Amino acid sequence: MRVSYRNPEADAWFDGILRDPACFPFRFVYDGEPVRGFSQDVFLSSGISRERSADKETAELCFRKDENLYVTLRCTHYFEFGVTEWTVWFENRGKEDTGVLSEAETVLAFPGKYPTLKGILGDHVNAYRPYALDVGAQPRSFESNSGRATHVCFPYFNLEYGDGGVMLAIGWAGTWRADFRYNEAQGVTEYRARSVNNLRARLHPGEKIRTALFVRAPYRKRNEDYAANFWRSWFVRWNLPPADGSGTPLSPFSTCCLAGDTGRPNSDGSISEDFTTWRPSLEKMIREGVQTDFRWFDAGWYAAPNGSSPQKDWWGTVGTWALDSAKWPGKTFLESTDFARAHGMKTIMWFEPERVTDPEALAKNWGYDETWAIRKPGLRQIANNIGDPACFRWTVDRIQKTLLENRVELYREDNNSDPAVLWRHLDGFAGDDRGGITECRQIGAHYRMWDEIIACTKSYGGCAFVDSCASGGGRNDLESLRRGVPLLRSDADRTTAALRLSMTTAFNRWVPMCGANNREKPDQLSPVGLLDEYVWRASYLPVLNVDSQFVYDPDQDFSMLRWGLDEWKRVSPYLLEDFYVLTPWHTAEETTGFTAYVFFDPDASAGVLLAFRQEKCQEETVFLPLPFAGDSEGFSLRDEDTGETLNAGRQGITLRFSRPRQARLLWIKALDPGFASTP
Repeated sequence: MRVSYRNPEADAWFDGILRDPACFPFRFVYDGEPVRGFSQDVFLSSGISRERSADKETAELCFRKDENLYVTLRCTHYFEFGVTEWTVWFENRGKEDTGVLSEAETVLAFPGKYPTLKGILGDHVNAYRPYALDVGAQPRSFESNSGRATHVCFPYFNLEYGDGGVMLAIGWAGTWRADFRYNEAQGVTEYRARSVNNLRARLHPGEKIRTALFVRAPYRKRNEDYAANFWRSWFVRWNLPPADGSGTPLSPFSTCCLAGDTGRPNSDGSISEDFTTWRPSLEKMIREGVQTDFRWFDAGWYAAPNGSSPQKDWWGTVGTWALDSAKWPGKTFLESTDFARAHGMKTIMWFEPERVTDPEALAKNWGYDETWAIRKPGLRQIANNIGDPACFRWTVDRIQKTLLENRVELYREDNNSDPAVLWRHLDGFAGDDRGGITECRQIGAHYRMWDEIIACTKSYGGCAFVDSCASGGGRNDLESLRRGVPLLRSDADRTTAALRLSMTTAFNRWVPMCGANNREKPDQLSPVGLLDEYVWRASYLPVLNVDSQFVYDPDQDFSMLRWGLDEWKRVSPYLLEDFYVLTPWHTAEETTGFTAYVFFDPDASAGVLLAFRQEKCQEETVFLPLPFAGDSEGFSLRDEDTGETLNAGRQGITLRFSRPRQARLLWIKALDPGFASTP
């Protein structure tokens, strides 16, 4: 049975901060004066609204600081989990500039001994490496300043203290910082979290900015598995976007890109595709019974700013968001999406709206305004200023037009640059005391852009979510993941099975809905690679990205493709359920041990165990605990390959492997009382 995460103490905490907003855990500095909470001594209340259902309560409180500055607090509490979230908005409703706003941050205190901070680092150089830090020994700080929020660091934290702990998150797609400090005399850990690290700005009349989404999710049992599944359960219930306009819950799905199956050189993305290449691949997939849920149409499909047809440089030719008419004349791309749709496949289409190239050519040929391009001498990258309302409208209208005309169901977004340096550069032209204002505008506009694009795709039966890519894992903040899903949790996760297993055992504790490639390849862009049972099983995630050449690989093993797709479909109902890692985490370079984890449905008392004896592992057996056992008398574990059934008690089970680089898949089911465990 699923455990109850109800938390009366958390409910009382939420009720208390609403009854006395002076205690609300938020502070900022206004014209040099620290402001803590929303005290009647500092603010005039101008309104409060509360809306309560059986599942949650949402409140909006508005306060007036002076004739110009109004502050709005929006917060929601989820009763089933005891989770509270909030966002603060600053708005100038007056006729003159406000005072200078700075240091806007959430400040929370957690009383309890032996504080330990657990979490993972970000993508790229850190490859989601987990950590466990003694906060009592020294303060701990995390900071992201690139403008891609989840590269390097990761704004999700598990703070254990006393007999329980708290999960914390910062939902902001730009810059952020989090600090943890333990006061030993008081036995309290202080947590400070902020977004827009360089915020120091006056607001002009009519201007409105917001903070990050801050989340406080306390739990009452000091156990890492308990905390992770508490978080995953809340995430799936309340943070995962729906599948479509009807509100259908999002469930696992599969994708496939056809760009490697054109017989032409492909520098990345879908630059090698045109109106003649898609049909042979799709028809072959259909004949062989290996079609996926989505056809993935990646970078390189657009005309260059100067009107030419790019043959190799997908990166340096973005900005038009109009189909390359040389590659896709007339309605040929719509013909391809119609054909896919008729055979049960939706279409994913790639865009990169936060970056432009050749603004002069865009202005000459496509109606762009060169002043929208954010440039800095010495930098190759050029940011597209979607925080400017006119630029936002031009950009979003072009994207929606292409999506709508071609009935593309799923919008995929990339961002192959670190924009914060350009945001700060543009701040410098805005006058004194305008630090951070460009980032505020950009990130706010970005969330609105996704909302409009989702409304567009939903309007003709497409998806109610987007792909959240930003060079792989750069945009996995909580607020973005209310709208998006990381189809590739990392660009690097297109290489080795060892890296894939390493990332799964770290990343999936925090973000349940994610995907990876399904081949083992020498490098990310290789068109071929190894696909066997071991790699397939290492790739079973809620988003399965099938990497194959259906026409141009003479050695393509379609029976292996059918086998893997079928097994993944049978595993997929468990992939958003509780998740337990049974072996120590390892890096991508460490292949001498075992990796094992379980996806378990506590309502059905059933799940699937995936266990891997890695490539250089010399041991034949491994003992695996069963932390999901609870009060169950025991479990049966049926081996998918041999049909053998093993019985296990609460303490765990020993598995034997016949060779290195072997993957075992075992179906788990709770036993009735009175069984005899297998020795």
